[in-house]
Amino acid sequence: MHCGKIVLAQLMDFVPHSHFQDCVQRYDGNKWIQSFSCWDQFLAMAFAQLTNRRSLRDTTACLAAHRDKLYHCGLSGTVAKSTLADANHQRNWRIYQDLAQRLIATAQPLYAGEELGLDLENSVYALDSTTIDLCLSLFPWATFVPTKAGVKMHTLLDLKGSIPVFIQISAANVHDVNILDNIQLEPGSIVVMDRGYLDFARLYRLNQQAVFFVTRTKKNTRYRRVYSHPTLASGHVYCDQSIRLTGGVSSKSYPDYLRRIRYKSPDTGKRLDFLTNNTSLPAQTIADIYKHRWKVELFFKWIKQHLRIETFFGNSENAVRTQIWIAISVYLLVAIAKKRLGISASLYTMLQVLSVSIFDKTPIIQLFSDSDYSMASVDAPNQLSLLELKSGQ
Repeated sequence: MHCGKIVLAQLMDFVPHSHFQDCVQRYDGNKWIQSFSCWDQFLAMAFAQLTNRRSLRDTTACLAAHRDKLYHCGLSGTVAKSTLADANHQRNWRIYQDLAQRLIATAQPLYAGEELGLDLENSVYALDSTTIDLCLSLFPWATFVPTKAGVKMHTLLDLKGSIPVFIQISAANVHDVNILDNIQLEPGSIVVMDRGYLDFARLYRLNQQAVFFVTRTKKNTRYRRVYSHPTLASGHVYCDQSIRLTGGVSSKSYPDYLRRIRYKSPDTGKRLDFLTNNTSLPAQTIADIYKHRWKVELFFKWIKQHLRIETFFGNSENAVRTQIWIAISVYLLVAIAKKRLGISASLYTMLQVLSVSIFDKTPIIQLFSDSDYSMASVDAPNQLSLLELKSGQ
């Protein structure tokens, strides 16, 4: 049997502890706290995420069942349901937001070499949002229509490795296009978006920053063709045009040329009209870039299914934001462990295996290895062997 760290403690080794303490001090997270620190709170909530707990009672009951192992995980003692609830309600959620931002900065370089399947040197990002529905009677602070409540998670996803590089949690009634004011992209990068982000003033600002965008047109977009570029008769690109906007507002908001590409999907037969400010890439590549936008949809689906962000452990805004940011941090920790340990299994497989092995003392890398793990034999000169006992009889 391996006598090292418990799996949960091994995973927590990937947390930059000095930075975590800086976050705690920045927001006075441990002020007036005699027991159950912010680190204890993070460990308990990370345990809930990794093992798919559905409530505070469920979480604390499972932790209590392993009370003899909690110290080895880093928890200072048994976790009471009321204590964890109070911590989620009172401790500043920005502590865990800042931690997640640091983990993003750690994870992104690890996945920079991932192949996208396109012949591109540019960084490619997908920008989108997902709404997390809440019960209006339990979360009245999150009202966005008279009969519904919810929060919205805006995400900028690096398509090489599906690592989120920007996340903002907002009220559900915040329009997606406003998030373009908050993101910073490096010159030469490409951001792909759906039609919800079609705001020509903001797109022109990206153009002025030397950032390329790929999006889709709306039916009411007014423009005139300036030039038609040649297309392959055997391809799926029907037209490749340089255009100028002619709408009263849009022409002033975006005074430069745009590129319009009409493409017929070979899978669905649907015709799509793309808009971009990139004039050097082939039209087929532009269409392929937009196809990769669905990775952000898969990211939202995956994180909702496998991390606990739709069943909340508290009703206050602070508790909801805390749980979301800790869920994101857990996703990033598993992603960092995957790269640093050289694990070939998918993140989905890793979470499934970790969920049933969280209190084992097996090295994480061994959980995903086909070979058997065995400890080297340890000589114990002061202990008799079975053969010596028999010979002495």
